[in-house]
Amino acid sequence: MLNMHRAYLKIVISGRIRRPREGGGPLQALKNMDSHLRGNDRIKCPISPHGFTLLEVLVATAILGIAVAVVLQLFSANLRALAMSEDYVSATKRAEAKMLEILDDAALAETTFSETTGDGYRIDVSVTNALEERTENIPVKLLEISLAVHWTKGTKERSLNLKTMKAVKKEQIL
Repeated sequence: MLNMHRAYLKIVISGRIRRPREGGGPLQALKNMDSHLRGNDRIKCPISPHGFTLLEVLVATAILGIAVAVVLQLFSANLRALAMSEDYVSATKRAEAKMLEILDDAALAETTFSETTGDGYRIDVSVTNALEERTENIPVKLLEISLAVHWTKGTKERSLNLKTMKAVKKEQIL
């Protein structure tokens, strides 16, 4: 235990250091402190000056766990969006290449066809007359080209649509 008969107790009360009176000893100092604490000048100290309580540790761990879970969900959502973006970029490249191939065709006429690529993309093409009433009296005919690229990713089927128009001389179509 404590060697109390030779030690001087220093008690901090109201910002001053007090020593017990001579002859009173440590017990008298504790009584003085107890009577002083019953007044309005109580010493305010934290609940646990030596560390954290179990409840504080559990709450901090729960908050940290929730924060980590949210951050991981954000990362996984970003990775899914990145993969989907990559699929759309690939489909757009294929659609643009096919659209340029169709536009370069000098003998373009009304038609509909579909083809499947080796890597699982299905391309549906439709070429139709557009604005026939307006182009009746001029030597040019407008053709609307609709191109749809379909692909399957997992269990979902995705698609991308492109449309454009091409002016063709009427004698080329015959």
